[in-house]
Amino acid sequence: MPHLIVEYSSNLSAYPEAQALAELNAAVCASPEVLDEADLKSRFVRNASFHVGTAASGRGFVHAQLRLLSGRSPEAKQDLAARVAEVLRRLTPRPAGVMVQLSVEIVDMDRPSYVKERL
Repeated sequence: MPHLIVEYSSNLSAYPEAQALAELNAAVCASPEVLDEADLKSRFVRNASFHVGTAASGRGFVHAQLRLLSGRSPEAKQDLAARVAEVLRRLTPRPAGVMVQLSVEIVDMDRPSYVKERL
C-alpha cells in the first residue's frame, strides 16, 4: 500500500513515463499519509485499444487510480488527488488536435482483507 496505477491512451505516445513515475512517487511520498516510501508501488499502463465518447478520433485520456488502505480523511484524499493531478497536468503530452481528459481517483482498499509482505 499504496498502489498508483496510471492509464493513458496510446495517442499520447510521447508520455515521459520514467520522469512522471519519479515525480509522482516524490509527490505522493511527501504526503504525511505515506509513512514508508518503500510501500508505494506505481506503474503506467498504455492503452492501445480505447475510445473516448462517440468521436472517432481527436480524444485521449489519462486516468490515475491511487489505492489506499481505508481510513483516510476526505481532506487527506483530496490532498493526495491534488498531488497526483498536479504532476500529470504538467507532464501529460498535448498533441495538436487531441482533447485530453485527465482524471484522478482515490480508492479505499479493505484493510482487513489486504495482505502485504516483504520477501
